[in-house]
Amino acid sequence: MQSSLEGKDRMKENTILITGVSSGLGKALAEEALHQGWRVVGTVRSEEAVAKFEATKPGHAFGRILDVRDTVRMADLVAEVEANVGAINVLVNNAGYGLWSTIEEAPLDEIRQQFEVNVFGCIAMLQAVLPYMRKRRAGRILNITSMGGLVTFPMVGIYNATKFAMEAVTEVLSQEVKSFGILVTAVEPGVFKTDWFGRSQRQAPATIRDYDALRKGRNEQPMPFSGDLTKGAKAILTILADPNPPGHALLGSIADEYVGKKLETLHQEFTAGKELSASTNADKAV
Repeated sequence: MQSSLEGKDRMKENTILITGVSSGLGKALAEEALHQGWRVVGTVRSEEAVAKFEATKPGHAFGRILDVRDTVRMADLVAEVEANVGAINVLVNNAGYGLWSTIEEAPLDEIRQQFEVNVFGCIAMLQAVLPYMRKRRAGRILNITSMGGLVTFPMVGIYNATKFAMEAVTEVLSQEVKSFGILVTAVEPGVFKTDWFGRSQRQAPATIRDYDALRKGRNEQPMPFSGDLTKGAKAILTILADPNPPGHALLGSIADEYVGKKLETLHQEFTAGKELSASTNADKAV
């Protein structure tokens, strides 16, 4: 039987790369992973943030500066981590932000920026890490999407679009790399009290008065916070400990409620439209 010491030693050999560990769920996950004995490589935006992160647990916490829009740098960063810290066993694509705007008012440049960070940055990181995982025929990837990647809300439609995109990327990637021993999960948090509602949110100018009532309603009836960040981090590490992890993992009762309602609505709409759908079938198979 394996001793507990041997188990702990093996855990210390595991390296998890988390993008965006300065705040929110990324910070909570990094702290909990360090507490459980992982080596954690966390990306931040400044030298000061590197020093602060590495001081949390010297020799186990490794900070690296990265702007996820700098997709060219990612391959070099991953190669450096593989060479100097250790094999990346787990990638957690966490960095991102939200754009608060109606679809009509959202400037195209802001929309592109939202996709650069929330989609292209994540895909570039996947592409940087996957060659090493494929070679080892082992690895775990968690893409932190959102319940907003499964359900939509007024004023955050562009953010929803980026998270819907990452849901698709995660599902397809899971099918493509499973035979290589790489397991992929989309983690969909509900409403957690994070900087998403502060510095991680950008608000486009309100230029169309017709949407004022919608804006006012959303501001006066905000969605209640229901998620605890530390518990969310522990849940994510529980997923990593599962040898047969789910393809999707909701976090929080708010996520369960809203996604459940969405599934019911889709079922009702598709069932009601079955006759119309069938009317488009060719008379004979081609």
